[in-house]
Amino acid sequence: MNFKIVVSEPDSRKSYQLEIEQEKASFLIGKKIGDEIDGSLLGLPGYVLKISGGSDKDGFPMVPFVEGPLRASVVLEKGPGYKPKKKGVRKRKTVRGNTISMDIVQINTKVIKKGEKSLEELIPKKEKK
Repeated sequence: MNFKIVVSEPDSRKSYQLEIEQEKASFLIGKKIGDEIDGSLLGLPGYVLKISGGSDKDGFPMVPFVEGPLRASVVLEKGPGYKPKKKGVRKRKTVRGNTISMDIVQINTKVIKKGEKSLEELIPKKEKK
């Protein structure tokens, strides 16, 4: 199984997607939302990335206020996993904790520090079929 790592660049407002095997990305296991990682470990030399979220194999989003790698059912007013139609409406939704585990499939990151080369040069574009 592979990790999909989405790298967002706030300046250009573009996102790039990397796919990395879980064996190569084992350094990510145990990291939490808000942790910073060295981009050179992902093939992005000079970059520093901050983990901003993700989702698990069943599509449940990671949230920063649930500790650990577990799945929990919490009451939400807003945020990842729930967008209320009316103000003040709350709903119980299942979400994933803030720690990366083997069940996580997608990891969302944003660029904190840029490297010498641009992300367009480092991450190859996928051809549309």
